[in-house]
Amino acid sequence: MISFFKKKKDDEISVDINPEKKMGVIKSIFTQKKLDEQTLEDLEDLLIMSDMGLKAANKIIMNFSKRRVDKKSTDDEIRKELAIDIEKILTPCEKPFKIDQTQKPYVVLMIGVNGAGKTTTIGKIAAKLKSQGLKVSLIAADTFRAAAVEQLEVWGQRNDIRVFHGDNGCNSAGLTYDGINEAIKQKDDVVLIDTAGRLQNKTHLMEELKKIVKVIKKTLPDAPNSTLLTLDATTGQNALEQVKVFKEAMDITGLIVTKLDGSSKGGVLIAIAEETKTPIHFIGLGEGIEHLTNFSAKIYAEKLVGF
Repeated sequence: MISFFKKKKDDEISVDINPEKKMGVIKSIFTQKKLDEQTLEDLEDLLIMSDMGLKAANKIIMNFSKRRVDKKSTDDEIRKELAIDIEKILTPCEKPFKIDQTQKPYVVLMIGVNGAGKTTTIGKIAAKLKSQGLKVSLIAADTFRAAAVEQLEVWGQRNDIRVFHGDNGCNSAGLTYDGINEAIKQKDDVVLIDTAGRLQNKTHLMEELKKIVKVIKKTLPDAPNSTLLTLDATTGQNALEQVKVFKEAMDITGLIVTKLDGSSKGGVLIAIAEETKTPIHFIGLGEGIEHLTNFSAKIYAEKLVGF
């Protein structure tokens, strides 16, 4: 993740964000004996460039400056206090993903734009749930993108999980209806539904998602029990905009943020937490199942500032 600070002399403050490091921003180094107003402005600029956004960055710097302006500070002191301020913003959104086993099948609707890693994430979550002894099935309701079905089938075959699918281009709502009824017949504990993500045609996409929710409720009035939005962290502030767009149309219960091992700067999670207050369940740090990890506000904040 971002490493803001580079060790210098004991009484100097240095900020270093190296683009060659994963999740870096741009290289910018400045040194001060004390944290004066100009230094704080420069630090705020770096927070904004980390995809944190103006609102969250300003809040962090305001709280930080009340304690530190015109005081001598070591790198570690700055890192520690910034991490604490970031953690305070993120903590209300830290929420482990849990299955309510009194709801059977527990229906998880997975949404997100194409390219965010949604289908792969579904496979990872399904594998995790299967390893917990739950009977899991998948519904391939992304009938627009042919590769989505193949991806789910690979995950299904690898983990002995049933994948319900139809012909390419078939009606996604009708397919979902049939898949839900099959999950009930098979007495599945959990069913995860993949959906299309053509956000470039926002109106059509949202109407399609609403139809899927409607047909789910025909059979299971309390479902979907969870609606999870998958975001690609490398898109920066676009990820924040996607949260806002989907929340206008859907009851989003939680987020999964992928590709934090790539070129993402990482700060967008703070912007999302500050502006939308949406729960964050998982973060993705690689291709393997083990790389989809529970979100921890404390660990994330510490890694973000270089601990």
